[in-house]
Amino acid sequence: MLQITLTQLEQIKTHAVKTYPEECCGLLLGNNKLVQQVWSTENSWSGEIFNTPEGSKGNRFSIAPQTMLEVSKKARQLNLNIIGIYHSHPDHPPQPSEYDRAIAHQGYSYVIISLTQGQPEKILSWVLDENRQFHPEEIMTI
Repeated sequence: MLQITLTQLEQIKTHAVKTYPEECCGLLLGNNKLVQQVWSTENSWSGEIFNTPEGSKGNRFSIAPQTMLEVSKKARQLNLNIIGIYHSHPDHPPQPSEYDRAIAHQGYSYVIISLTQGQPEKILSWVLDENRQFHPEEIMTI
């Protein structure tokens, strides 16, 4: 169960609305499934990096390795960990895509917010099992 405040959920919604129609993305910092900071990042998706002409920032996201490294260092300084990744699905349900599964790592919470015509609709969280299958994770607002 992921624990997050309403203010942090609003931060994710605001980021998603601001970047619509592109996907937003960011990191969740905390410990033991308790989110203590939401860290918005730039969507650095580029088909060239992934060697695929398919997709765009409208249906793909990526967090640059340098950004992951910098946020990880800052989290450690605060005695926190990266416990999850969030991103948006513009005009699509908050279900993980095959691309989401391909880039996911076990142990993180994956929060996905869906938007319809730029308005937030639903937020779900997912976890990846040892067979690389996503399962819903309860979100508890605190």
